[in-house]
This record gives sequence, structure tokens and C-alpha cells, in this order.
Amino acid sequence: MDGIFRAASVLARQSRRVRGAAGGLAAALAITAISACTTGSVLSLEPAVDVGSQTAAVPQYSGMQRLVPSNPDMMTAAYPRMEDPMSQPEQMPASETDCRQQLKRLDVVYTDLAPIHEGQCGIDYPVKVSAIGSIQMKPAATLTCDMAATFAGWTKKELVPSARWRYFSGVKTIHQGSSYSCRRIAGEGVLSEHGKGNALDVMSIELNNGDDIDVRKPGLFAFRTRGFLNNVRADGCQYFTTVLGPGYNYDHRNHFHFDIKNRKNGYRACR
Repeated sequence: MDGIFRAASVLARQSRRVRGAAGGLAAALAITAISACTTGSVLSLEPAVDVGSQTAAVPQYSGMQRLVPSNPDMMTAAYPRMEDPMSQPEQMPASETDCRQQLKRLDVVYTDLAPIHEGQCGIDYPVKVSAIGSIQMKPAATLTCDMAATFAGWTKKELVPSARWRYFSGVKTIHQGSSYSCRRIAGEGVLSEHGKGNALDVMSIELNNGDDIDVRKPGLFAFRTRGFLNNVRADGCQYFTTVLGPGYNYDHRNHFHFDIKNRKNGYRACR
């Protein structure tokens, strides 16, 4: 009987060991499963993935910054900021704005140019005139707006009517030899009005009928041409403060010089 009880006791202890081992194994498996679940959850919501996306986006962001100088609208949309008033272009004076309205009324084809500054020479708000209505300017002339408007007014109100009266033709092209040019008056050392953009030299006037009227002094029997050029000189004096042409001196033998030099007492030089 004692042997039977001892055997039963041994079996009970072994059974408890087995259950304990099984329990430990189950616990270990449970912990492993929990650990695996936790790791899997972390991986599935991995912040590094978002960080990776943001990191990958940084070069693109930097690239956009590099594009900003050539695309200010992108910069404004991406980075709202206060505008620096010092970085804005200088506002054009009212007189220049009004002058450009006059150019449009006179049907002048022009382009605004950047300011020109060359020592004592220059134009603050230059325009480049390529046509006056249907009349071409060849080459295009760089002038102040005031000079451009004065010349356009003279062309439309005096030159064209005179050509129609003398030649029964309209004007096709005005060939000019000098507009803005940084130089001094020969022999005087005074800055030329060309250096201010206030002067234009006309070499010839081409008509729609094919005639090309050279400004040089016409021959003795060229009555029509002489009459036309006399009109050009006389009518020009009503618009410009200086009109110099063939017969004045050797330097003006082949062109008419027109300018709007500001002189005291309204003096005009027409020669």
C-alpha cells in the first residue's frame, strides 16, 4: 500500500512539472505573440515612413526655393511675406505716364527701355520708336518720350500733308541716322542733345509711290524737292527748338537735325 501511495505522489509531482512547463511555454508563446503584434503595429504605423516622405520632399522644397527668382508668383503663393518697398521698381512720374498716353493717341509704336546712364549722358525713361502709325522708323529711334511725341506730332500734322501736297503720296519710311548718342557738339565741348535723347537726325524720307527724298541740298532745277525740303525746315521750327540742315554747315550737309533743347526766353535755332 505504501508503495502505491509513493508511486501516486511521484506521478502527481511529474504532472505538476509538465503543467508548469506547459504553462511557461504558453506564457512564453503569449509574450512572443504580444511582442510580435506590438512590433507589427509599430511597423505598420512606422513614423519613419512619414519622415522618409518628408525627407524625400526636402530636395523638392529646396528645388522650389531655387526656382523662386525666376518665378516670383510661386514664391508669393508658397511663402506669404511682406513686400519690401525698396525692392519695387521706381514709379514712373505722372508727366512720363501722360506722355505715353499722348504717344498712344498719336498711334506711335514704341517700347519702354531700361534707364540709360553713361556719365553725363542718359535718359531716365527712354522709349524706342519703331513706327508712327503706318510710317516706319528705320532704324528704330531711342528718345525721350517728349522728343518722341514732338516728332510724331510734326510727322502726322506737317510732314505727311506736305508729302501728299507735293508728291500726291503718303510717307512710307523715315530713315534716321542718329537718335540717342552720347557725344558732345563738335568744336564746343557742350553735351549734345543727342546725349540726352532729345534729338533726331533725318537722312531721307521714303514715300509710298517709291520716291526716296534725300535731304541733301537738291539740284538747281529740282523745284518740287526744294519746295518740300523748305516746308520740312519751316514747319519743323513750329515744333522743335532746333532745326539744322543742309546749308547750315558741313556737318549738317546730309541730314536735318531736330531737337527740343530748352533755351531761355523761348529762343529757337532754325537754320
